Amino acid sequence: MSRQRAVRAPTTASLPNNLRIPSTSPSLAKTFGKLSRKAAIDLAVQWLENDSLPSVCPLLVRDQSETAPDQDTSPYPLAHTVEEVREVYEELRDRRGGKREVIDRILEGDWRHGITLLQLAMIDVRYIEDHPAGQKWTALRLVSDGETGRESHATASLPRLHVSTFLQNLQREVSPLVKAHYFASRLKSLPLTVVRIFVTDSPYQYPRHSADTFTDISRIIYLAFPDSCPFIYTSISSSTATKLTHALTTDTRTLRRIVRDAIPRALSRPHERFTLQATSLTVKSLRTLLSLRGPGRTNHSNGAFSIFAEGVVEGSPLDPRLSTTVSPEEYRINGDAETADPEEKEDQGLKADAESPKRHNIHSERSSFDPRESKRRRLMVCSRFGISGTPVSSASLDRLDVRLLDPPIESEDGTGSTNDQHTLSLTFSGSDVIFGLRKMTELGIVNADFMPSWMTGEEGVSFTTVRQKKRTENTSSSS
Repeated sequence: MSRQRAVRAPTTASLPNNLRIPSTSPSLAKTFGKLSRKAAIDLAVQWLENDSLPSVCPLLVRDQSETAPDQDTSPYPLAHTVEEVREVYEELRDRRGGKREVIDRILEGDWRHGITLLQLAMIDVRYIEDHPAGQKWTALRLVSDGETGRESHATASLPRLHVSTFLQNLQREVSPLVKAHYFASRLKSLPLTVVRIFVTDSPYQYPRHSADTFTDISRIIYLAFPDSCPFIYTSISSSTATKLTHALTTDTRTLRRIVRDAIPRALSRPHERFTLQATSLTVKSLRTLLSLRGPGRTNHSNGAFSIFAEGVVEGSPLDPRLSTTVSPEEYRINGDAETADPEEKEDQGLKADAESPKRHNIHSERSSFDPRESKRRRLMVCSRFGISGTPVSSASLDRLDVRLLDPPIESEDGTGSTNDQHTLSLTFSGSDVIFGLRKMTELGIVNADFMPSWMTGEEGVSFTTVRQKKRTENTSSSS
C-alpha cells in the first residue's frame, strides 16, 4: 500500500508554535551561542515544564521509531521520561562547565529532532532580558486620530493592552499578505511586555524556505509595550519604513512595513482610531526609553528639571512661595572630586606634580585658570544638566544626530535661504553622549550659557533638526 502524500493547504492562520527547524542547521548553533550557559540551561528547564511540553517536548525513547530511527549513533542516549531529561539539566546547572556542552546536549541530544518556532522565540526574548542594551529601539507615540499633535489628551485615550486580543487583531490585519509567528512575554527585570514577530511571505512556495530563513534577524520584529504610558518601542527604524513601491513586493522591508502599519489598527477600537507618531528618539537601551518615554516622573523632566523629578531637591520651580530648594553645592552628585573646594584641588595637584615631574607642564597650564571661574562653570553645569550625564541618571544616549538647516551665510533680512536641504550634519556617539557633553562643558570647551536644551538632555531626543537657530519638532506620523 502506497504511503499517502501530505497535502499543504493554504490558510490564513499564523505559523504554529510546533513548526520544527532541523537541529543540524548551522544558524541554530549561532542562535544558541549568543546565550550564556546559565540562560541556556534555564531555557531547557523551562521547556520541560508541563505548560510548554506540547510544543517543545524533547525526543524520548518511545518516539525514536517514529521520528528519528537512525539516531542510535548519537553520543547522547535518549531518556525514557521527561523527568529524566530535567534531572540532566539540573545536574548541569549544579556543576561548572562550558556553554558548548549545554548547546551540544540540546541540539545533538534531547532536541535532535528539531527546534520549534516557540523555542526560537523564547531564546531571542531571553537574550533581550539579559542584554537590555543589545537591540536598537525606536520610541513611537500612540495618539488618537482626533487628537493628533495634542499630547495632553493623548494619554487620556490610552487603550488597554490585552496581549492575546492584540495579536489576534494583528494577525487578522496582516494575514492576507504576511505569514507570521507571534510570541509575547513579560520581562522580569523591566515593566515591559515584549512581542516577537517573525514574518515571511508564504510557506507554501516551491522550493521551500531554507532553515536559515527562520533565524534571519531581518525577518524578526520586536514590540515592547511599557505599562501605563502612550508609547510603543519597536525595533523597526523609522528610516527603513519606506513606501510600498509595488503591490506584489515581498521583500523583508515590505513585510515589516505591512506589520508596522497594522499595529495601530490592531490597537484601535470602534469609534476610536489610533496612529503612531515619531518621537525623535532611537537608542539601544530599554532603560533609557523607560526614562525618556515611559510612565515615570522623568518622562518630561530631563536636563535642568531632572533634580525635581528624582527628588534631589525639595519644592518646585513653579512654586510661588519662598523657594525651599537647596543650593547647587548640596545637590551636586558627581562625588567628592566635584564637591571639593577648588583650592583643595589645586593643593592636591601640587602634591601630584611633586611626585611626578612629567605632569609639571600640565599643571602649569591648569594653574592659569581662575578657580572662581572654574567654580562658576561647575555651578552652571549643574543648573543646565541637573543629574543628566551622571551615574544616577538611567537615560544614556548612545547617539545624537543633528541636522543644521541654517545656511552658513544669512541674507540681509536675517531669514537665510529657503532651501530645506541641510547644510551641516553633526553626530555624537559613545556609551553616554550627554555625559561627554557635560564633561566638555565642565572643562570649558563648550559654553553652558549658550548651549541649547537638546544638548543638555532636556529635550530627550536622539536626533533633531535645527532651523533658524531653533530646534524643530518632528511630528511626522510613522504609520
